[in-house]
Amino acid sequence: MSQRPPLTRERIIESALHLIDGQGLGRLTMRRLGDALEVEAMAIYHHLPHGKEQLLEQLIAYVAAHPVPPGAGDVRDRLRTWAGGYRDRLLQHIGVMPLIVTRRNPGALMATTQSVQDLLRTAGRTEAEAAIGAHTLLGYLLGTVALDAREQAAETAPDVDRDGRFQAGLDGILATIA
Repeated sequence: MSQRPPLTRERIIESALHLIDGQGLGRLTMRRLGDALEVEAMAIYHHLPHGKEQLLEQLIAYVAAHPVPPGAGDVRDRLRTWAGGYRDRLLQHIGVMPLIVTRRNPGALMATTQSVQDLLRTAGRTEAEAAIGAHTLLGYLLGTVALDAREQAAETAPDVDRDGRFQAGLDGILATIA
């Protein structure tokens, strides 16, 4: 008889993400999540006392928090690599995107935004320029992912090179902000 792993906040969030990725955000209920975790839905409340609202906030933070990793090298190259990885992460968990862009969770993007601002400051940008640059870059990333997901869902523009289009737009933004 195999023993199931203990219920943890991380396990709950990962299972919820798996449900959303496979079935969509609308299918996420505490009962379905409990079934996926092989626990009673009420057991989830021990780790997330505020229930589904807290779960949704945790999902936003889990997916949206993706700071630029520390390192050295050309700022544009570092931001280009980071942006590509962040885009992949957002596309992997596209079902969480509506939450990221519509729910109020100011801390969700804080570490991500701050890391971009810090990197832009090392490139010689002022505090104000770094803040605008980070906002512009994150706006581009979130907007592009949302539009790509919409195109894919509607099966419009099937012949568009989304990766190429993303890179071209990213290069334009990086030429301006970095």
